[in-house]
Amino acid sequence: MRTMQFSWLIPIILCLHRVQGQFYGGSSFGSPSGQAIRLGLITDDTTDRIRQTFEHAISVVNNELGVPLAGETEQVAYGNSVQAFAQLCRLMQGGVGAVFGPAAKHTAAHLLNACDSKDIPFIYPHLSWGAHSDGFNLHPNPEDIAHALYDIINQFDWSRFIFCYESAEYLNILDHLMTLYGIKGPVIKVMRYDLNLNGNYKSVLRRIRKSEDSRIVVVGSTEGVAELLRQAQQVGIMNEDYTYIIGNLDLHTFELEEYKYSEANITGIRMFSPDQEEVRDLVEKLHHELGESEPTNNGSSSITMSMALTYDAVRVIAETTKHLPYQPQMLNCSERHDNVQRDGSTFRNYMRSLEIKEKTITGRIYFEGNVRKGFTFDVIELQTSGLVKVGTWEDGKDFEFQRPPQVINLNDIDDGSLVNKTFKVLISVATKPYASLVESIDTLIGNNQYQGYGVDLIKELADKLGFNFTFHDGGNDYGSFNKTTNTTTGMLKEIVEGRADLAITDLTITSEREEVIDFSIPFMNLGIAILYVKPQKAPPALFSFMDPFSSEVWLYLGIAYVGVSLCFFILGRLSPTEWDNPYPCIEEPEELENQFTINNSLWFTTGALLQQGSEIAPKALSTRTISAIWWFFTLIMVSSYTANLAAFLTIENPTSPINSVEDLADNKDDVQYGAKRTGSTRNFFLTSEDPIYMKMNEYMTAHPEMLMDNNQDGVDKVKSGTKYAFLMESTSIEFNTVRECNLTKVGDALDEKGYGIAMVKNWPYRDKFNNALLELQEQGVLARLKNKWWNEVGAGVCSAKSESDGPSELGVDNLSGIYAVLAVGSVISIIVAILCWCFFVFKKAKFYAVPFCDALVEEFKIVIRFSENERALKSAQSIYSRSRNSSQSIDSLQTDSEENEQPED
Repeated sequence: MRTMQFSWLIPIILCLHRVQGQFYGGSSFGSPSGQAIRLGLITDDTTDRIRQTFEHAISVVNNELGVPLAGETEQVAYGNSVQAFAQLCRLMQGGVGAVFGPAAKHTAAHLLNACDSKDIPFIYPHLSWGAHSDGFNLHPNPEDIAHALYDIINQFDWSRFIFCYESAEYLNILDHLMTLYGIKGPVIKVMRYDLNLNGNYKSVLRRIRKSEDSRIVVVGSTEGVAELLRQAQQVGIMNEDYTYIIGNLDLHTFELEEYKYSEANITGIRMFSPDQEEVRDLVEKLHHELGESEPTNNGSSSITMSMALTYDAVRVIAETTKHLPYQPQMLNCSERHDNVQRDGSTFRNYMRSLEIKEKTITGRIYFEGNVRKGFTFDVIELQTSGLVKVGTWEDGKDFEFQRPPQVINLNDIDDGSLVNKTFKVLISVATKPYASLVESIDTLIGNNQYQGYGVDLIKELADKLGFNFTFHDGGNDYGSFNKTTNTTTGMLKEIVEGRADLAITDLTITSEREEVIDFSIPFMNLGIAILYVKPQKAPPALFSFMDPFSSEVWLYLGIAYVGVSLCFFILGRLSPTEWDNPYPCIEEPEELENQFTINNSLWFTTGALLQQGSEIAPKALSTRTISAIWWFFTLIMVSSYTANLAAFLTIENPTSPINSVEDLADNKDDVQYGAKRTGSTRNFFLTSEDPIYMKMNEYMTAHPEMLMDNNQDGVDKVKSGTKYAFLMESTSIEFNTVRECNLTKVGDALDEKGYGIAMVKNWPYRDKFNNALLELQEQGVLARLKNKWWNEVGAGVCSAKSESDGPSELGVDNLSGIYAVLAVGSVISIIVAILCWCFFVFKKAKFYAVPFCDALVEEFKIVIRFSENERALKSAQSIYSRSRNSSQSIDSLQTDSEENEQPED
């Protein structure tokens, strides 16, 4: 069926051969000359470099073979399938054992089908269009290239990037990449850069420049990717803000000189090193034959992947002939002839069964099915010195950058750029949230195993400045400087002695440390504070029901109670209506009785206060007025008390033995305290001249068991509830109080200081770091990182309730209004009672025709006779008995209230 696809080519080929005077027939082919195995090369390379590589490889392997190989090259125009098929037929007629195809993929596909129909091994040196192909291809599969890109992207820790591809055939790489990421991968923006198929990519590159993404993965042909980089520089996206990962294996052949100082981070992969012996021999061959210049030692090479794979394919054929006899026969490529190459398919399958580890350019050759496996990639980066190997990728193994130390070229002028420089950064894994190990079921290596605020901050600075970094655990000892012995310890020692470049953790900027190292500007400001357990709830008091009101309110309530009771007693005596006939059956009683005795007055106010009432009912206007006011007063008071009582009985106010550093210094309630054994917090107390801090330093010196090796040990001791307070930085306290619900910060900060990134003394890149930190601060990145690691990651365990959420007692200010109402009502009641009493006395004096003043005096005496609750209506001593009207009944007198209620005629 594959032969039928080329039936349209047969008449053309016949015509071409008739012009040349050649005839086709099954018996017209001769035997191959000599014993050499003929290999055919159909090339569309105009530079003659593929042919030279092909011939050089044959000459190299022939030194090891008993049956030599013989090469025959046919030159065709790029993309001319008709011409290529004609040359293939000519090679078949001569008895070719294997055919090397051209670079044009469509042409190679046609030739592959033709060779398959005749069982002739066909070798093509470019990216495979499918693992099912019967052709022999040494080029890495798209799946493996995608896996290598996946590992490199993970090392860079990208959360989003642009995938820029040339044509649809490279989407296989994207497909495999998406499969590796699954549903939890980074945000990937996909762009095709060769949209117009005219070699102008600037419209797409302008879109990249306007987007928020500056991390780009590029896959495509060698010519396309090289042109893309050139146009990217023209558009203005080849600078320190952009990072490129090149998925083309010919990056080492690009002209990269103009990008070396652009400060752009360019990373790629290759299959061989320019320093390999086979590569050097091939370069020397090209130099002699084609006059090519010797390459400089900058990591680049003129040997393309096509050339390297052509060389290695010849090596595979040579190794196969050592194990399998092979004598190619002359064939007719016409579809009318069904003759095939004897042992051709066997030879091809045996080629895939070999494992070759030596004398190849692209490394180990090993096949799983039709796909090459077992190879390695060199991961390379463009630096000012050229392409530098920064790691090795191998299928099935974890990838990690292994950047070599920076090589300083004295001929280059250092402009202070950090692009592609690699720094060793010390962190303290035991100090959350600045650094910690990632919890994962997978085994992580390198930078991937660390997380935290300091880790993210270094990554942000690296993205901004273009440098590379490797994290190393520096332990818990941040270090100090001993002026007497001129020695350093901990992380400071690592930096001073050159074994580390940077250190980032909760490392405080101090004058002592700055004598031997430098710091960046502070990325976080803080102070020393006290970490202690939250105030404990006090046990309920015996008289806790008194808590809803303050002592002043209770005092004024008692005064109001007594005062109102006296008002009832007095107003009851002043109001005639409150004087009742104790014997209702007697129409003219000799005595009247008043219900508002002192006992009854107290009982009436008590019943109203307790919302229970009593059998006493006021009758006079004055007593009813003060009763209403008292009832209103008690309604508000009882409602306020009831509302606040429930909260006070269910929520207990916590109490803490210490509320300030003074309480701590005095060991109030036997609370002990300590700090980290080494570090800026301990040095603060050692060098302080404040009496309180000196006293605390003496205590900690006398009790070394209270000093901890790290902050976490101090936090754990505080949590144990053994009356222990730990002195540490306020930011670390904030981190722990959000996650440990029983811990809190006590008092204010004792000092003010900042955390900085430690670096070697007089480091030339300090200003760049400081400027980058200022930019991150202005852009809100530092605030976002702190919020992430303090309030988001691992937080949310404790509810953020305010300490003032509990109930508070009601003071006089809360209830002054009701007291005012009570006072005014009482005064009004008294005034009304006095007026009514005076009016009653006036009418009575007029009725009995006695002087008003004499009657007023007599009535006042009766009022103030507190020991008597009855009054005689007929008495010889009374002034009314001497009146002419004394014989009339007392019932003829109208009371003040009855008079007021009579309607006028």
